[in-house]
Amino acid sequence: MTRTGARTGAGAGVGSGARARSGVRSGARARTGVGNGARARSGARNGAGARTRLPTAVLTVRAAAALLAVAGLGHTLWTGIHDPGHALAFGVLITVGELARWGALPGEREPAPLGAAGALAYALLGRSGGESTHHGVLQVVAVLVAAHLVACVPHVARGTGPAPDQVARRVLTVTFAAVCFQPLYNSSRTASWSGEGPYYVLLLLAILVLTALCDAVLAALLLRSRTRHPYPPLLRDELRGLLGIGSAVCATGVVMALGVAVAGLWALPVLCVPLLLTHVSFRRFVAVRTTYRQTIASLARSTEIAGYTPHGHARRVAVLCRAVGRELGLSGNRLTVLEHAALMHDIGQLSLVDPVPDGATATLPAAEQRRIALLGGAVVRQTGVDPEVAVVVERQADPYREQPLSARIVRAVNAYDDLCGESLIGPLGALEQLRLGTAHDFSPEVVESLARVLARGGPAPVLPG
Repeated sequence: MTRTGARTGAGAGVGSGARARSGVRSGARARTGVGNGARARSGARNGAGARTRLPTAVLTVRAAAALLAVAGLGHTLWTGIHDPGHALAFGVLITVGELARWGALPGEREPAPLGAAGALAYALLGRSGGESTHHGVLQVVAVLVAAHLVACVPHVARGTGPAPDQVARRVLTVTFAAVCFQPLYNSSRTASWSGEGPYYVLLLLAILVLTALCDAVLAALLLRSRTRHPYPPLLRDELRGLLGIGSAVCATGVVMALGVAVAGLWALPVLCVPLLLTHVSFRRFVAVRTTYRQTIASLARSTEIAGYTPHGHARRVAVLCRAVGRELGLSGNRLTVLEHAALMHDIGQLSLVDPVPDGATATLPAAEQRRIALLGGAVVRQTGVDPEVAVVVERQADPYREQPLSARIVRAVNAYDDLCGESLIGPLGALEQLRLGTAHDFSPEVVESLARVLARGGPAPVLPG
């Protein structure tokens, strides 16, 4: 539904447009928290300026990775390369894996799984063909960095180089695995603790589990520093991702290290095949998911093309809903359902014979609003989209106390975007009217979360015209 709070809320709480505007001009400013709205506007400006500076956490992670890279390369050049054949073989494997990220689609959690598995295998390599290896932690870092530099050349020439944050994470996590294993193995402690049997395999798996947790913590930290979303939901998303391609990377890393320990370097090409097949399957899955989302976005634009809603309205609502959902702790599938419902929340207006001016359905009777919402849910169900998306679309016209959280978010954010389009109100007046409607129409928790997102420089409204 569009403008579900622009003039009357959902019919009762906000009141008439005149009463809302008088609340904007009168002493209701202090009561509704105009100070917070002003801070939201100034925060948006400050956030826009702050985007030119990297957050402290990002700078710290990059600096740590850069220091490790310099130390690894410098030490290896100074002392020479131990077991150069193994260093070359694993360096080539990592390079090939990084080159395989060519054509990676947006949303891929691990675009170079073969490179990651090869780096982990080299960090956990203690024997080759029954003979002990002698490389240490700094040589592992040097081989990894050198392979990344070689693989970056064609990517940079094409203008699609890997993200610096992703490279920094790879350096830090592989270094963590090497620090956990190489000193223990080179001092013969692993032989006394676990021997060469099943306990040795369990030790490698334990190290990889800790390494995967380290990578998840770093990934969530970097994302938190850039988006300022709550940390726990971000960490849950990263940990959930470990069950997919992450588990395949870790398992292949262990198998490579064990296979080379017994059969030598000839085991590497054979052991790469399963992960390559997994990579291809994962790439296809991401392509299907991207097409699925593009289909939903195209359906959402049908109301704009038909002239029922303003241009870009569904996209703006979806972006802001996702940010507010993160603020309220949503993650994983719940966040995806929220985004898809926000994109398709107005599709029920296609059932109207005559469009409501500017898509403002607030002047319609409550029964008509409910009918449009139910028709929108029926359309969503026929598209084959997740049924939970249809439920959110259907429930957006209900009183907020009876709505699920996703429907509350869509309702409040949709009203905010509509109100921002009114030249006499703008973002400040929109927040004030939402606060005026918290008695009946909008969830106070959602409205305050929206204000916090805007105060941090969240997605800004795009005014029409």
